[in-house]
Amino acid sequence: MSKPTEGEDFYFEGPYMVFTEKFLRARGYCCESGCRHCPYGFRRDQRADAPADAFDGDDDIQKSRG
Repeated sequence: MSKPTEGEDFYFEGPYMVFTEKFLRARGYCCESGCRHCPYGFRRDQRADAPADAFDGDDDIQKSRG
């Protein structure tokens, strides 16, 4: 897989990097992080180790590193 391209594979929402469905599908597996554009249908509240009140709806965006 080549280096992700901004605007095609991800975009920024404030300080957060959000991966696109295209990128996540090309990656080939679900990371079970609750990504906003998850093509595998996973929701973070489906995790067996998830506390019932731990999710605020913004769990699918990752803090960018720089």
